[in-house]
Amino acid sequence: MQFTAKLISLLPLQTGNGKNGTWKKQDVIVETDGQYPKKVCVSIWGDKIEESKLVPGNRLKIDFDVESREYNGRWYTDVKAWRVDVDGEGGSAGSAAPGPIDSPHSDDDGLPF
Repeated sequence: MQFTAKLISLLPLQTGNGKNGTWKKQDVIVETDGQYPKKVCVSIWGDKIEESKLVPGNRLKIDFDVESREYNGRWYTDVKAWRVDVDGEGGSAGSAAPGPIDSPHSDDDGLPF
């Protein structure tokens, strides 16, 4: 999956040691475009962290996977980026909040769905 969003902030870099060696994770907060913008926390792992691209205010094109896991009877969901690029278009092409679809049946009830 992919979306384009504006980088709002970077959370502190996390590092540690695991069974496969050292690891690092950078969580970032981005905001989608559209009438109802959403803030999303995206995790970037290991060598995918490119500090030169992670500047607040940059528009990022993020390719990601969503994964959920259970721990102690509760479910947790992660948005994990596998590619992050600076969006050179400046537009909202590919954003997570597409514009309205034109329909011959106009039932304008004010609902966003």
